Amino acid sequence: MLSNRKKEKRIMKNRIERINKLIKEKIADILLKEIFVRDVLITVQNVDTTKDLKYTKIKVSVMPFKKSEEVLKILKKNLPNLQKILNSEIRIKFVPKIIFQIDESEEGVDKIDRILKNLYK
Repeated sequence: MLSNRKKEKRIMKNRIERINKLIKEKIADILLKEIFVRDVLITVQNVDTTKDLKYTKIKVSVMPFKKSEEVLKILKKNLPNLQKILNSEIRIKFVPKIIFQIDESEEGVDKIDRILKNLYK
């Protein structure tokens, strides 16, 4: 049988996982409706919320990767509005503050894509 401390940790972990999933779904919808950058695909890759629910790091991938910095600037500029929309969409006592980050793994994918395109020219 699990001790109370282990049960609490498991419950908290499950709660954070559910919150991460919820935020990922909601922020993906919000970005689709609110943020438009010509010829760019923005995808929410990962959401990591702190245990105290104060912050949530949202990693986004940007295709083509060379537009990542431009997209990150746009996201940061629109952060207050995006946070406000998220706050109204999620029904929890404290909605974590959003921190956007670029998923760097997409840079590798972008390089491979360019190499493959050059091979088949």
